[in-house]
Amino acid sequence: MNNEELNKVACAMVAPGRGILAMDESHPTCNKRFEKLGIPTTETMRQEYRDMLVTADGLSDYVSGAILFDETIRQKTLDGTPFADHLANKGIIPGIKVDAGAKPLAGHEEEKVTHGLDGLQERCTEYFELGARFSKWRAVITIGKGISSWACIEANAHALARYARISQEAGLVPIVEPEVLMDGDHSIERCYEVTELTQRVVFYQLKNQGVALEGMILKPSMVISGASAKSRADVETVAEQTVRCLLNTVPAAVPGIAFLSGGQTDQEASQHLNAINLSGLSRPWALTFSYGRALQQTAMQVWNGDNANVQKAQQALLWRAKCNGSAALGKYTDAMESQAA
Repeated sequence: MNNEELNKVACAMVAPGRGILAMDESHPTCNKRFEKLGIPTTETMRQEYRDMLVTADGLSDYVSGAILFDETIRQKTLDGTPFADHLANKGIIPGIKVDAGAKPLAGHEEEKVTHGLDGLQERCTEYFELGARFSKWRAVITIGKGISSWACIEANAHALARYARISQEAGLVPIVEPEVLMDGDHSIERCYEVTELTQRVVFYQLKNQGVALEGMILKPSMVISGASAKSRADVETVAEQTVRCLLNTVPAAVPGIAFLSGGQTDQEASQHLNAINLSGLSRPWALTFSYGRALQQTAMQVWNGDNANVQKAQQALLWRAKCNGSAALGKYTDAMESQAA
């Protein structure tokens, strides 16, 4: 485990004004989005879609890394270059999703625990050989009546820490993603309570497993009201509560934090990230984005499975990436949305 090299990659992943493109949707998730648009759900169409994303000229201006799925890291661009090699040649660090998805937690059927530790060492070694330089593992924490439970938080935190250590042993920078879901009608205060506890337990477990904090990235959800809450907190409150929670839980040794969008609209994700970076609270780590739908959704709709639409779809992707790159610097404005329209 080379901590110096891990730190070098981690710092590059959160470089100023750049973030991470999460294009690691599983087959069912990607196919579900295709079905809504009438796009054929074939491996070829998934390849063409991901080719459209990674070949956008200028993407590296705003994107430092791209999270791939197992299928994608084994595929090639339409001109025959392995996706990982193409990204690296463009100055974008290739990464890989390594978890096997969240499954019901025994004894706590309303909650989930992420699977995938079996065989992870071998998979990480292979992914490194295929060109990946970082990995990602997502845990899911649900807020509801009587939950989140301690059992769920502890089980997921332990799995995240074991994954992170295994990844680092294989030379991969782990993205540690404890997502507190927006689903529900909970208040921002309840979200803060669960998020703070979750992150405290995660870092306790990371320490127990001997994870090098300087060679990892945290990918948290923002502290935000539930999607169906009657009174949702405004942008400035989300920013203040999110930064305060991070300051209370995340050690200064961590190079950066790349937020997930977690069901927010494109514009909300940019507004919140911008406000977080404009927060007056001093913080020791870089704050950027690791968005999936909030970067890709418009581009997918414009592309719609038709290669004649590739250029327009790429323009939509680049504009969204530019908005979030600006937000990572605290320079995003709502006027940018009008310009995009």
